[in-house]
Amino acid sequence: MMAMCIGHRKLDCRTYPGPAKQRPQRGAGLWGRRSILPGMAVAWILNTSGCVSPDDVRPTESYHPDPNGLHFVDIAAEAGLDARNVSGKAVKTYIIEAKGGGIGLVDYNGNGLLDVYLLNGSSFEGFPDGVKPHNRLFANQGDGTFVDVTRQAGVGDTAWSMGCVAADFNNNGHQDIYVTNYGPNRLYQNQGDGTFVDVAALAGVADARWGTGATFGDVDGNGYLDLYVVNYLDFAPPEDGPDERHFAVWRGVQVFRGPESFPGAFDVLYRNLGNGTFEDVTEQAGLAGKNAGKGFQAVFLDFDNSGRLDLYVAADTTPNQLYQNEGNGRFVDISLLSGASHNRQGEIQAGMGVAVGDYNNNGFLDMYVTHFSDDYNTLYRNEQGRYYADVTSEAGMTEDTFPFVGWGTEFVDFDNDGFLDLFVANGHAYQIVDEVDIGMTYAQPNLLFHNQGDGRFVEVGQKAGSGFATSKVSRGAAFGDIDNDGDIDILVLNIDDTPTLLRNEAGNRHNWLKITTRGTQSNRDGIGARVDLFCSQCYPGAERQTREVRAGSSFLSSSDLRAHFGLGQASQVDSMKIRWPSGVVQRFVDFEVNQWLVVVEEDGLP
Repeated sequence: MMAMCIGHRKLDCRTYPGPAKQRPQRGAGLWGRRSILPGMAVAWILNTSGCVSPDDVRPTESYHPDPNGLHFVDIAAEAGLDARNVSGKAVKTYIIEAKGGGIGLVDYNGNGLLDVYLLNGSSFEGFPDGVKPHNRLFANQGDGTFVDVTRQAGVGDTAWSMGCVAADFNNNGHQDIYVTNYGPNRLYQNQGDGTFVDVAALAGVADARWGTGATFGDVDGNGYLDLYVVNYLDFAPPEDGPDERHFAVWRGVQVFRGPESFPGAFDVLYRNLGNGTFEDVTEQAGLAGKNAGKGFQAVFLDFDNSGRLDLYVAADTTPNQLYQNEGNGRFVDISLLSGASHNRQGEIQAGMGVAVGDYNNNGFLDMYVTHFSDDYNTLYRNEQGRYYADVTSEAGMTEDTFPFVGWGTEFVDFDNDGFLDLFVANGHAYQIVDEVDIGMTYAQPNLLFHNQGDGRFVEVGQKAGSGFATSKVSRGAAFGDIDNDGDIDILVLNIDDTPTLLRNEAGNRHNWLKITTRGTQSNRDGIGARVDLFCSQCYPGAERQTREVRAGSSFLSSSDLRAHFGLGQASQVDSMKIRWPSGVVQRFVDFEVNQWLVVVEEDGLP
């Protein structure tokens, strides 16, 4: 067993072989309320979504969450993150101009510091020579500042970029970057010397449609990361400029046409062949013809704790999709039966971003999906791997999101108390809202929901420091410990503006633990690994915590791959279990807090 401990003593570790792998509303979002569920299905979701399980009841008499423990400061300008995003013309006349894009946190040079990959858009009108917008890579200097290394690294894509995801797709020890574009996508292979080479065409993943969210995960257990790419719409601007076909009426004012005016584009599942290339296995996997859902963000997650990665896609004005991994290279569509395709009223919403995390600490992964204004973002509680229940109302989160258009989001324990909080990046799609009196603005504040430890959340953004005091037109968001001080910071892309970097100023008042997974039989990044932590000294309700290593989530963004745990006032962790994608299970006992541990997968022998 190899366990590298950064900053403290080695773990007392014990390793066991894993199991054999032989298992076979209120408004409907952007363009109006719509339900396609038959009556029986609507009744089924209504009945299951409001149920109460024993996991709702948690002992809280000895712990009272303190929302004043959250404090953030925007340090983007002083950190040198001054690159301005471009997203079409100043006045938006096409849907693509309003969508913005994502942002990435990636350790591109392997020095243990998270670097920033900032995506940029473009314009159909073009740009003068020498000023064409391009993506930018900023290297973390370790002193609170970043330096632009785009030219040296060779990742300054000038296409209309939308999303990114970072992971080591070829298991060579260096994180690569996949970029989705309106046009050919890029796969930047990390050369290990600070430079990248675009191998998308050679690898067979240079899809030339309107790509949005992408996610990596080993769906077939061969030790290599497969890739799922979401394509949004079949859209092209007219050659002679916008005409009446590209405008609609929303709340009595003229706006550009939305997703319901265009056909959806099919997504693609690429299987990693292990030789630097991928093959399109969408049809073999049972996904062909089912996944033209106008999706934005896909995530791989093990929703039923089967040891296999399932697939969820947040879709805009079409039902969200949940595909269950059958373990034989195929997926089965359980979207409707899962309860996660619609809200509890059986209505279709406008899925933008998606967060995955075990917010109630019961060992099952819950989800949160952001939507358009005049609707609520939806909290889906995982009911023991059987289905999802829309518990947004029970969690006290319905009304807070109605005036906003939500995008990037994630479950993160920002104050390290052992309970996952929730961040939401906001910004309207229509600039016209600033000119009419409808109670909305184009630039909007971001939201921060503090987990109360009893199944409820309270929005505390206005109390969370100067970093939440400014309203912008935000889109993608990525999350990670940029300064390695033990708490999670937030990076946000703002369209037609510079990014926001929210440094967490108070989270490490509580204790913490970070885990980097290094696969040997599994993919090198350990993506898909399930980490369960047991801590009797943690606050009541946080004695057991679960994290899953994931690449690609939020809204078109890529976050820190390290599993992060908040431990409250605990001085010691009792035990930790890691279930690797290969099926190997490792257990560790009795170790100290406030450590960053790099754990290497063994061969499964005791």
